[in-house]
Amino acid sequence: MGRQRKRVVTGEADPPLTRKDEKPATLQRKEKKKKLDIGKIFINISIGLCIFSLTWFFYALYMRSSLAKRVVTLHHSPPVLDANSTSAEVSPERFWGSYRPQVYFGMKTRSPRSVVTGMMWMRQFSEVDVNLRHTCEQGDRLQGYGWLMHDGLSFGVQEIHDSDFTLTTEFVKRMGGEHGGDWTWRITAKQHSSAPHAPVISLMFYAAADTQGSLEAHVEERNRLGSITGFSEELGNFKITFRKPVAGESSSAKYASYNYLQTLSPGLERLTDIVRNSLNRRFVYSPPSGEKRQYIAVDTYKPPHQPKPADLRKESDFVLHQVTVQMPFQIEVLFESGSFRNRPNQLSAAVMTEELEERKAAFDAKFEKTFGLQAKGLGHAQVKFSKAALSNMLGGMGYFYGQSVVQSVYNEYPLLYPEGALFTAVPSRSFFPRGFLWDEGFHQLLLSKWDPQVTREVTAHWLDLVNMEGWIPREQILGDEARSKVPAEFVVQRNENANPPTLFLALQKLVEQLQANPDAESSRPTLPFLRRLYPRLQTWFEWYNTTQTGPLPNSYRWRGRDKDTNLFLNPKTLTSGLDDYPRASHPSAEERHVDLHCWMALASGIMARVARLLGEPHEEYERTHQTLSDNALLDELHWSDQLRSFSDYGNHTQAVSLQQEKVYVPPGQPRHQFPVARLVRSVRRAPKSQFVNALGYISLFPFLLHVLTPDSPKLEHIFRDMRDVDKLWTPYGLRSLSRADPLYMKRNTEHDAPYWRGPIWININYLAVRALHHYGNTEGPYQEKAAALYQELRTNIMNNVYRQYAETGYIWEQYNDSTGSGQGSHPFTGWSALTVLIMAEQY
Repeated sequence: MGRQRKRVVTGEADPPLTRKDEKPATLQRKEKKKKLDIGKIFINISIGLCIFSLTWFFYALYMRSSLAKRVVTLHHSPPVLDANSTSAEVSPERFWGSYRPQVYFGMKTRSPRSVVTGMMWMRQFSEVDVNLRHTCEQGDRLQGYGWLMHDGLSFGVQEIHDSDFTLTTEFVKRMGGEHGGDWTWRITAKQHSSAPHAPVISLMFYAAADTQGSLEAHVEERNRLGSITGFSEELGNFKITFRKPVAGESSSAKYASYNYLQTLSPGLERLTDIVRNSLNRRFVYSPPSGEKRQYIAVDTYKPPHQPKPADLRKESDFVLHQVTVQMPFQIEVLFESGSFRNRPNQLSAAVMTEELEERKAAFDAKFEKTFGLQAKGLGHAQVKFSKAALSNMLGGMGYFYGQSVVQSVYNEYPLLYPEGALFTAVPSRSFFPRGFLWDEGFHQLLLSKWDPQVTREVTAHWLDLVNMEGWIPREQILGDEARSKVPAEFVVQRNENANPPTLFLALQKLVEQLQANPDAESSRPTLPFLRRLYPRLQTWFEWYNTTQTGPLPNSYRWRGRDKDTNLFLNPKTLTSGLDDYPRASHPSAEERHVDLHCWMALASGIMARVARLLGEPHEEYERTHQTLSDNALLDELHWSDQLRSFSDYGNHTQAVSLQQEKVYVPPGQPRHQFPVARLVRSVRRAPKSQFVNALGYISLFPFLLHVLTPDSPKLEHIFRDMRDVDKLWTPYGLRSLSRADPLYMKRNTEHDAPYWRGPIWININYLAVRALHHYGNTEGPYQEKAAALYQELRTNIMNNVYRQYAETGYIWEQYNDSTGSGQGSHPFTGWSALTVLIMAEQY
């Protein structure tokens, strides 16, 4: 068996005993290594976090930069219109036109930098020092002006009623050559009364280049401008001839004094100022029989010495011909294209008269064929009024080119939108001579009846302005002339803000015309037009359907309500088109807007219809339309049992009023050193989530846009409220807000008079008449009631609008709900001209 050996101890000492608080060296090394590893990990994590943070920072910068660019990046699909679609080569008959609605009389081409022509005038020897007329201004207090006849293509006849005389402006175009042909103006001046001394006026005819092209004045007989010759890329060579005035329509010459001005202009919006600053009273008017008198005329242009920043724009030629003559007289101005080589005769005198009469007869025949007012038994005066209403819309078409000023939440400062063109009707030549998105759909309801090609072109111009997000700036302020008429606070357009998509109403009409008569010459271009439009239309619709959604599924909310709630009795919602119409008193993200819900129901239905027509997938649009048209959903989101009407929903209180704010002035201190007391809003009861108790136009939208089914019991409540004289009914049309509403005719601030809080608006009244016609011709329990209301409301509207026109010389922006009197801007031959369709019963 083995033995256990005794360990032999050599000379080495035994290792010292380890103290309890000491660790072995290997363990120390391990812990040190562990600490180093943890440190490295922390360093690596820190480096990683820094890299991640820097990456995220630069990515966020990139994304912000990318998002910031989206607002000014146009849609990726091919434009609906070719770049040269408005050129003289492609569209010669529409090349020249009265496309300057902001001036009393003027013409230009549909090109970005057109040579423009125009007319100014002023009364000589009057009590007013200088009463120069040029741009349409309500402050001019004319007794009336506007087109009596205008076919949108080849001729127009306008009357301008000044204090004691009338100017009749007529033009006729003649096709020929390669640059849009010739045209001639004729201006006839007659006094109103048989006063012993007939008025003496100065007419000023001018041509102005707009950064391209040149003009040369040709002077005859010392100081009479006989003609202007010129050249531009769009026009080639041309000549403008100023004929001498004749006595009335006879050929006998009239005595006249002549002056002219040849200078440079930095921009078209400066023309009036240039003329005004060139006037001098050193000239003598000395007719053969009569006393010599000094008169005012253009002389050398002297720029005013003002401490303004230097205008660095390129200056362009500006030439003006002034003729001073006593009434009655007639003057013709001839434009002749250099490329019109086989001209049969000059378009003047008897030749112009003959062509003008032919155009008038053709206009009358087409008007009756289109609207059939004589066949309906309307009198001559009412038919003449209707022709003027249509003609003013056609004569108020404008061609604008320039850049909008836009901003998104990702832009610190406003940006310039890409340059673009817009061919559009304007609401008012004096007050709103530019394009408005929600007005335009109403304009095209009338114009699509007269000329579907105009509607196709206008709609294409608007959709060609859509950006990659699907947003269109709702107010188009293109070019220096347009911008000069707009207050600074309204210039910048923000890409979260919508406007009612009324262009879908115009598209609906085009589709109906196509399906009713697909082989008609006027309808055939609609299908290829819709095919080119469709990609942009999809993005536009989707923008509404995503950016304007509400807090609940299938609900919608207008963005862009006024933020400073302290200063407004009810913060405005300009984006809805109804401005100061009462919404929830305290704007919030929980709002639901019934009118926008109905606009989206309409738009989705038309999207489905267009998609089916083009053979594109339509199911999703159809589902959206069916969902939004579901009357049960509409009731759930917007019907107030307490109010018995359709309503907005939001954070609301009715207990609000405007009161003078208290400004503390310490004793002994001068009052003028402290802020002026303003009217500010006082809230007497805290708001809560509830339906907004405002009965008016908004309450009618499910009816106006035919969202309600014909058997909906809600129609009974709507018809009752409409016909109630203490609510919406007046002898002149439906008022915008119930007379029983607490905010009826209340000012919104100390400076803002009520706008959509009582007055009668023709666009909504047109929708009401149209809806009554629809329900009155659709089987249901309320058919008879709708038909009766239709007859009453139609009669009230058309009689009052016509009567106000006969009495005042104008069609108006809105009408007083107590007296029927026209009020607001005038002439307003935008959507107020829908009266023509009401008279024609064409919906």
